[in-house]
Amino acid sequence: MIYLDSAATTFRKPPAVRAAMLRAMQTLSSPGRGGYPSAQAADRLLFHCRSLASELFGVTSPERVVFTASATHGLNIAIKSLVPPGGRAIISGWEHNAVTRPLHALGAETVVAASPLFDAGACVEAFAAAIRDGADAVICTAASNVFGFCPPIGEIASLCRAAGVPLIVDAAQSAGVLPLDMDALGAAFVAMPGHKGLYGPQGTGLLLCGARAKPLLEGGTGSESLRQEMPEFLPDRLEPGTHNMPGIAGLAAGLRFVRDTTAARIARHERALIRRAREGLQTLNGLTVYAARDEALQTGVLSFTADGWESEELASALAARGVAVRAGYHCAPLAHRSVGTLDAGTVRVSVSAFERAADIDGFLRALREILAK
Repeated sequence: MIYLDSAATTFRKPPAVRAAMLRAMQTLSSPGRGGYPSAQAADRLLFHCRSLASELFGVTSPERVVFTASATHGLNIAIKSLVPPGGRAIISGWEHNAVTRPLHALGAETVVAASPLFDAGACVEAFAAAIRDGADAVICTAASNVFGFCPPIGEIASLCRAAGVPLIVDAAQSAGVLPLDMDALGAAFVAMPGHKGLYGPQGTGLLLCGARAKPLLEGGTGSESLRQEMPEFLPDRLEPGTHNMPGIAGLAAGLRFVRDTTAARIARHERALIRRAREGLQTLNGLTVYAARDEALQTGVLSFTADGWESEELASALAARGVAVRAGYHCAPLAHRSVGTLDAGTVRVSVSAFERAADIDGFLRALREILAK
């Protein structure tokens, strides 16, 4: 199989991830629940994983790194901590349903800082104009899951700091690829999944906390057990229940892979593959390819449409030839509305550190055969 759907999940993982998960199942019990060796080993692993993340993402205290089940889980905590029912939130035109649905559920006034695709200057201007009227929070993706566009988060964060408006960053498509310094940004929260650019397993995620958070769930934490309120301190305040120790072990191995390989090297590799895909697609008639002229504005994600084809139909034809891509709306109808692809969605190609030029060439070869018929 030629796998080009890493924006959904990086299917190919470092071998150390699988080994760490198996070892955790054989050696770790519940952290914070006992003084015996397997519980203490689980405690050490939790702290190790938090420390890796705090080092990679510029968080001064590992306790501010909270384990979640997904980026969606983390975003729900962040949004519901800052935006009250009926409150006001400012978002980009590229947000995922993981942002827009919680806001809808809160009945929030959602202001879209709309700007053209791959236009960083216009994006900043749109946020500046929207922030002047105030907001409970600004929420912005660091990279679009549909088009790979990277809004200028640093400049948006500067606007938020100047206006005293808290910033939530959705790093689902950027963590492990784009540089991130949580404390330098001054962000209130940054949410990310473990199973994409961090090369961990599904069912894992991280929430980096720079502001006080409200628990999304209540339950046992192994601490302050006589109280009926959740602990005030992190990470216990946001981590009720038993930790996913095999998942966290795999995530720690994925974080070590990113640390040792470096995000900059991974980004260069992904952009080279996307450039190869873009150049190949642009030689074919009847395609519209959504690519940035400045490669720094795009991650390892590329969308396109084909005249006369429904996106799902074309993706199914590619799947029949052993090529895995994503098609449709990618859980981000707002992004399609922003570009004008809401009628049929797009076909999306996305890569990771483990895809190679041969994968791109095989995809292009299969697509040419399909279009020729």
